[in-house]
Amino acid sequence: MADFAALGQFIHGELIAERAADALPVVDPATGAELTRLPQADDALLARVVESSRQGFAEWSKVSAYERARVLRRAAALIRDRLESLARIMTLEQGKPLAESRAEWLMSADVLEWAAEEGRRTYGRVIPSRTVGVSQVVHKFPVGPVATFTPWNFPAFSPTQKVAAALAAGCAVVLKPATDTPASAVQLALILNEAGLAPGTLNAVHGNAARVSQFLVASPVIRKVSLTGSVEVGRTLAAEAGRYLKKCTMELGGHAPVLVLSDADVDRVAAMAVAAKFRNAGQVCTSPTRFLLEAPIYERFVATFLDHAAKLRVGNGLDPGVQMGPLVSARQVRTMVRLVDDAREKGAEIRLGGRPIETGPGFFFEPTVVCAAPEEALVLREEPFGPIAIMIRVADLDEAIRRANELPFGLASYCFTHHASHMERITREVAAGMLAFNQFQAGVIEAPFGGVKDSGFGAEGGTEGVEGYLVTKFVSHRAV
Repeated sequence: MADFAALGQFIHGELIAERAADALPVVDPATGAELTRLPQADDALLARVVESSRQGFAEWSKVSAYERARVLRRAAALIRDRLESLARIMTLEQGKPLAESRAEWLMSADVLEWAAEEGRRTYGRVIPSRTVGVSQVVHKFPVGPVATFTPWNFPAFSPTQKVAAALAAGCAVVLKPATDTPASAVQLALILNEAGLAPGTLNAVHGNAARVSQFLVASPVIRKVSLTGSVEVGRTLAAEAGRYLKKCTMELGGHAPVLVLSDADVDRVAAMAVAAKFRNAGQVCTSPTRFLLEAPIYERFVATFLDHAAKLRVGNGLDPGVQMGPLVSARQVRTMVRLVDDAREKGAEIRLGGRPIETGPGFFFEPTVVCAAPEEALVLREEPFGPIAIMIRVADLDEAIRRANELPFGLASYCFTHHASHMERITREVAAGMLAFNQFQAGVIEAPFGGVKDSGFGAEGGTEGVEGYLVTKFVSHRAV
């Protein structure tokens, strides 16, 4: 495809599609076919990127918030105009069904529009003075050029969350997308460039993640780091940013519990749970994973869940009617096999699936349901990040809360109950950055998205998303 043939570094407003011996393959996960090869940035190219960002920030930070908003809105309109081609690119590189790719790009357009409006409201404040003739004002200014690192599971939405907020605040951005799914991020950069960004305001680079991050974080030009990724990478990057005293936002995944209490509508919740669990083949940081079911409803919930999950149509995301696509890579399939085999060996029941789908090419894994896994099973300790649902019987609300909090993660949590007193207690006691009752919608564009404990710190989305790219300056002056 032409869109992949032209894939390259996006530097100072130009796409550089030069190929080199160290270029890495970008693969269609549904077929295993190579789509293109991805050039890798060396130190000389990264130095160009840093200088470009310095120049871009010098210009973009002086653009009014109103004009910045117009650029972001133009980009949103371009996304909607090109929705079908953009969705196809995403499905080819990531694997999710076309319907999910369309929805992700439309959410990305919404993010750009939200950030456009929120950037116009980066208000400071006036502080009453104790002294006549003295004014005291708090100003908000962009932090500077920022380095952003994004994952492969949402190759348009995750970059857009970071880039839109940073641009709305007046920052320049260096975007490092995931090597597995770089094309959607490059399309975003091209669209924003077409919408009117000044050269250098947004650069997108590809290369070894450790090399790129070390170079960018060490640069005195870069003033903030934002990552969506694993806990391990987050610890490393946050430590490196801390060494240089740079602001950070870290969204590091989770292992979301779902508390289903005995008063819930079991059939309805189970059907909703299947749709939520197997969206994007479970490759979602807020994916419902550990189902904590009160004993009286355990068997019925599991049976209903199994019935719906067994009917899911798995296949190439480009094919009509497919409900779950492939995993992003052979690496992810191996992870699923390791977790399921470990659970089985430790006495868990694999009630559905548990095996790779090997009837054709691609990286497919069966929708899987694990029951009666012992607490030491790896699948209960490590984030599966795949199509694995774990059913856990609990005696009561006390045990459900204990099990919900027993892991170091704290991103999204879900609860199904009609008792106001239970809701109030769960709100206070369950450790999570986002908590949804009687639905699986944990995050919305207008609200902060982030976690606690090992799930990271800081937030994207909402007012907090733009605030993270600002610094505060207190200014006082006396009349003369």
